[in-house]
Amino acid sequence: MGIGTSIFLIAVGAILTFALNANVGGVDLDVVGWILMAAGVLGLIMTTLVWGRRRQVVTTVDQPVEYRRVEERRDVAPPM
Repeated sequence: MGIGTSIFLIAVGAILTFALNANVGGVDLDVVGWILMAAGVLGLIMTTLVWGRRRQVVTTVDQPVEYRRVEERRDVAPPM
């Protein structure tokens, strides 16, 4: 679940819980709103954890860098 979907679920849940005062046969909209908000918060936390781990930089040091000396020879004629 992405960040946008999580925020959307939180917003819809808040609207159902705090803004609506309607009765639907056998369904408590307040409870549905709280469930949607909880799912949105859980999705937001999980998304943050997953993206946080992806952005970690891992560096490994195997062996020191090998330095090579390069010398230029001028006694060889250039190719024709």
